[in-house]
Amino acid sequence: MEQSEARKCVIDVRDLYKIYRVGSNRVRALNGVDFQIYEGEFCAIVGASGSGKSTLLNMLAGLEKPTKGTIMVAGQQIENYKENERVRFRRENVGFIFQSFNLIGTMTALENVAMPLVFRGVPKVVRNKRAQKMIELVGLKKYRNHKPNQMSGGQQQRVGMARALVMNPSIVFADEPTGNLDSHTSEEMMQLMREVLSKRNKTLVMVTHDNDLAAMADRQIRIKDGKIVDMICKKNEEEQENEAD
Repeated sequence: MEQSEARKCVIDVRDLYKIYRVGSNRVRALNGVDFQIYEGEFCAIVGASGSGKSTLLNMLAGLEKPTKGTIMVAGQQIENYKENERVRFRRENVGFIFQSFNLIGTMTALENVAMPLVFRGVPKVVRNKRAQKMIELVGLKKYRNHKPNQMSGGQQQRVGMARALVMNPSIVFADEPTGNLDSHTSEEMMQLMREVLSKRNKTLVMVTHDNDLAAMADRQIRIKDGKIVDMICKKNEEEQENEAD
């Protein structure tokens, strides 16, 4: 943990609450959450359906505002941002990988990866060059002109990963990224994701209910009923195993 403390903190969450009104009832989706995530770290937020993990991810990504608390992401305090400020923050700082891939069916893999650059007004020659580089990074060079229905689920998710990286974000958020893949493809995808992001020193925050996938992360933040109930650091576990040997 000493090594983590020396690294740059890229996400700092303090006393975070999210309370929804359902009729006359108040539902605490998040109930006083505190944690930090560091540059280059792969962190899994783990919990059952309804635990609050997706609500937490949405707030870290600037998609939802908290009821109370502070959220510092990539050096910006985002909890009170207005909608246009949150849109700008997301475009400049974060990438997303979705469970359902969210690819445009009429576009090729290359065009799907280049799409975020279109919204930034990047010239076509430049965006295609950057998209091509990302396609090669995830091992899909031969499939760059294929459309989503011509690719497997694993290949489509690789396209999704390339699209998340094309803007060179400092943080990538993944929401159940392998939920639509079989277990073997899921493991391959996570190994690739970890390798690619680690090489580029990107921070990955993944929401999952899958304990096997969560075990691949540097750190697991386990959440239940809106509260953090456990925090597991792989490095600490490995040190304990070595001591036992």
